[in-house]
Amino acid sequence: MSLTCTFCSLSNKPKIPMNNSTALIEKNFYGMALIIAPILFAASTFFWIKGEYSVAAATLGIVSLFFWIPALTGAFGLLKNKMPRYATYGLWIAVFGCISGVCFMFLGYLTIVFNISHTEYLQKLSEYPVSSQLLLFATGPLFPLSLLVLGINLFRTKAVPAWISILLFIGAIAFPASRIPRIEWIAHIADILVLIPTVAIGLVLLKKNNVA
Repeated sequence: MSLTCTFCSLSNKPKIPMNNSTALIEKNFYGMALIIAPILFAASTFFWIKGEYSVAAATLGIVSLFFWIPALTGAFGLLKNKMPRYATYGLWIAVFGCISGVCFMFLGYLTIVFNISHTEYLQKLSEYPVSSQLLLFATGPLFPLSLLVLGINLFRTKAVPAWISILLFIGAIAFPASRIPRIEWIAHIADILVLIPTVAIGLVLLKKNNVA
């Protein structure tokens, strides 16, 4: 009986509302993440060694993807009123893409630290096909695919200026075109194509919050 009363008293407590100050702090953080994430990601490409991740490249990439999670939260948040279902589930898929990206980066880090060749680690991964597909190969495309669909939906809803959506769409296409063959100059172009629109979205968020 006492347990029931305790549960009732807890459920009847008023919910703490998110005040404007808290919401402003969150949106400012999302805006900053949208600027930091692509800059770190673009910087990591300069540390590739013959198309492979170095320790510096992998480290910058992992930290970048850590910032990509709140960055994507802010970008998808622009669509939560017009496309609430997509904003929720699309973000969930995009975050999984970030996790897969971290797995790729950490794999690159370990191969350098333990001096494992590209051929050797591919052979070892083939011995674990299900987990390798789940953590790396099958889920790896989720990150650029999420950016591509996000660009389309931002364009459709006119949530941001059209040029931002178009550049994000093009950058998402260029991303796998550079990462699969590991061609550095294409990777730099892809990084810039992703960096410009995401930084622009971050600045839009920050500007709106400052005006508010």
